[in-house]
Amino acid sequence: MSTPTAVKSPDTAPRTPAPTPRPGNRGGPIGAVRRHPLIAFFVLAYAASWLAWTPYVLSADGLGVLSFRFPMLLGSTQLSGVLPGAYIGPLGSALVVTAITGGRDGLRAWRQRLFRMRVGWYWYLIVLTGVPILLLGGTLLMPGATGVLHAPPVMAAAAYLPMLFVQILTTGLAEEPGWRDYALPLIQRRHGPALGTLILGLVWACWHLPLFFTTWSLAGTRPDTAHWWLYLGVFILSAVSISYLITWVFNHTRESLPVALLLHASNNTVASLLLPAMFTHVHESWLLTSGAIGYGATTAVLLIATRGRLGYRGPRD
Repeated sequence: MSTPTAVKSPDTAPRTPAPTPRPGNRGGPIGAVRRHPLIAFFVLAYAASWLAWTPYVLSADGLGVLSFRFPMLLGSTQLSGVLPGAYIGPLGSALVVTAITGGRDGLRAWRQRLFRMRVGWYWYLIVLTGVPILLLGGTLLMPGATGVLHAPPVMAAAAYLPMLFVQILTTGLAEEPGWRDYALPLIQRRHGPALGTLILGLVWACWHLPLFFTTWSLAGTRPDTAHWWLYLGVFILSAVSISYLITWVFNHTRESLPVALLLHASNNTVASLLLPAMFTHVHESWLLTSGAIGYGATTAVLLIATRGRLGYRGPRD
């Protein structure tokens, strides 16, 4: 049995220190990665994902340059077309850069955050209830929303937990070990939580750009329409706003990736399953604005209430 002094609250236990870059081999690509690990991660994540997504963009599910279509999985081609690039991008790049710059110690710290599930139970409750509340509240603030509001059908409510589990294993597990587990601790240490989250949120949002030329996009694949650009702008605003909420949760849960990952998966599940079922006869891109409103307002409150610290107590370079 542990002594009382050895048992610490998950929210106050010390954070895993950032790995010290390994010496040697300062020339060539390996040396460049060790000198600039964060930039290397961003470049590798973009390059790997965008290259893997190129066939999907050029296929009949995208620009139509090529005639073939991707296989349908769970009623969509997005899993077969998007998921492989998402996995080898952020997740694969984080693994490679961590191994190069931190060696075994770096991989151990990365893995500890990846499986850090022992946090205060209320954080899971905050994420699972807070995300639907923010998205629903943001939607209700839009003109005419109350007139098309309905209770979610039984089938949609029953499918919520299975869909949440799918989102955790796909989008969440593919993206968050890279963006939050690897990049967020580094970028907060160098630029602080407020500016660091803004940079990371923009990088994360723009990483999705090739997908706007595929059926993944809710605004179609033609950037020559005002609707396409409006949807892109709202998506970036929503992604940056939710990034601040993820940072706040991540910092308050001793850098627990499972909680941050659950927040991301919960957002996707509510936005793609519950909101369309509750607000019928409206376009899905209209519902995306709810995220920008709900998360944007929350971001403003968090930045003011925490004076931009967002719960970060770690070191600054």
